[in-house]
Amino acid sequence: MKVGKEDVEVKIGELTQQNKYYFDQMKKMINSLTISSDVSLISYFTTSLNISHDSEQESLCLGSYHIRNIGSQALTNPYLCIKLPENSPFMFSGRYVYEHFKQNLKGPGEWERIRDKANKEEYWLKPLGKTTIEPNETISFPNFQIRWSQNNSYAGSIIGIAYCDQVKGGISVLNPININGFSYMQEDENE
Repeated sequence: MKVGKEDVEVKIGELTQQNKYYFDQMKKMINSLTISSDVSLISYFTTSLNISHDSEQESLCLGSYHIRNIGSQALTNPYLCIKLPENSPFMFSGRYVYEHFKQNLKGPGEWERIRDKANKEEYWLKPLGKTTIEPNETISFPNFQIRWSQNNSYAGSIIGIAYCDQVKGGISVLNPININGFSYMQEDENE
């Protein structure tokens, strides 16, 4: 069977129509998709505790604070707050800089303490050189320390709140650090 030029042109026309139909169907399917533009993030601590039962030594909590973007759009201008309980025996320390520090001390990956820098209960921190958290990305404030003495009973929850332009009210950590214990003095057997 011999195929002529006319047969080829007809077949090309049919295939073109078929392709057009498929493309139209795909466009309809894409337009019917509801792609969520929700802002969604989680924040959480990872911790390790070293509790001393010796009144001469301090106990220690080593931790990191993580903010993960689980949404479908970038989060801009992230910052966080770590709050210690009022009048608690807990002392916070971590690696952060202040605005007035020399530029060579402010590298990428560093965090800057913002707001009330004299406050010993609230630590407001923002990452330097990092203004967005892309979807499925995590940023971390690593290796902070919380210390306390065993001389007195102690109790409290350390909480964290993550903020960004899209979540002005903040999102609390999934797992606050709850620390409590009591101190007892062993009485001398001769008394």
